[in-house]
Amino acid sequence: MTAKISHAQQPTNYPKVTGYFSVFNPVATWNKDGVTSNFSDVYTICFPFGVNILKSDHFGVSFEVAPAIRTEKNISKVNSVLFHPGAMFRFKHGFTFIGRMAFETNGRFGFTPVFNQMIVKGKDAGFFVSVPLPVRFGNNQPASVTTGLQLGVTF
Repeated sequence: MTAKISHAQQPTNYPKVTGYFSVFNPVATWNKDGVTSNFSDVYTICFPFGVNILKSDHFGVSFEVAPAIRTEKNISKVNSVLFHPGAMFRFKHGFTFIGRMAFETNGRFGFTPVFNQMIVKGKDAGFFVSVPLPVRFGNNQPASVTTGLQLGVTF
């Protein structure tokens, strides 16, 4: 006699804490003066990392820190550090919308809607791609909207 073993998916216990590391490459920024490409005279790259506290299959909160490195005239430096808390709205098929507040050490502030898709989900890690749309104000600069691509690993 053989016993049948059920391989039913085990329910997730909440709250659940996850972490992630990623790379964000801005592509272009729009403001009242026009469009600026990230690949022209100045190049900026960000390294967001954070902690997600998942409250259910559909909602969580996220705490992100993102140092930005700016290269201009062959000089590279940390240009600012972004503090980026937000609410996560999780949907089917690995899609998540994250509404983030934004506080930058260079004096800018605003919000960032993020459209996130899990590409590969393993037992202990996953790979995701995101399209953030940072909207920024302050520091005696015109309001701006940026677009770019974020790739990351969650664990």
